[in-house]
Amino acid sequence: MKASVPLAVLALLATLGPAVPRLAWAAPSAAPPASAPLKVGLAPDPANPAAPRMGDRMSFHTTLRNPASAPVGGVMAWLTILRVDAGHEEAIDLEDWSANKALTIPAMAPGGEARSDWTLRLISPGTYRVLVSAATRAAPVPAVGASETFAVAPKPVVESRRVLPVALGLPLALGGLLALRLTMAKGDDDA
Repeated sequence: MKASVPLAVLALLATLGPAVPRLAWAAPSAAPPASAPLKVGLAPDPANPAAPRMGDRMSFHTTLRNPASAPVGGVMAWLTILRVDAGHEEAIDLEDWSANKALTIPAMAPGGEARSDWTLRLISPGTYRVLVSAATRAAPVPAVGASETFAVAPKPVVESRRVLPVALGLPLALGGLLALRLTMAKGDDDA
């Protein structure tokens, strides 16, 4: 009889079906189908340096397109930079790299398009991947544009064309001042 009690309860629940409220831990209902994800395009500026070095600036152009047949609201796009050198893989904090970190668009019409430019100041040497992601209030997963990879060469801290004038000029200037002072002191002694 003990074994039949749980079976009786299960049979009762099965016959009641939708009249029994769901328990709090039951799986939530499926989310409504999301609209088509945004299309994100990313392209480097043709004027970017062919061999970028620390201190250079690079620009990237983004195109966001709403392929859905309905408008979308609350569009957010953001820039991400990843360092991809072996042993140094990390997401880069944009604090020093870019002043424009995110773009918000209140609404995009069906088939609508928005463009944005992202300018980067290259801070550190290494190999980097830049990508742009976009999300809307309704989309459960952000759309990510194709990424662009670039390498940043180190910039020598000491440049020989700047060091040589200082290295030669400073001793010559000090020697000239010393000679002038000795000449003036000898002139005072003779008087």
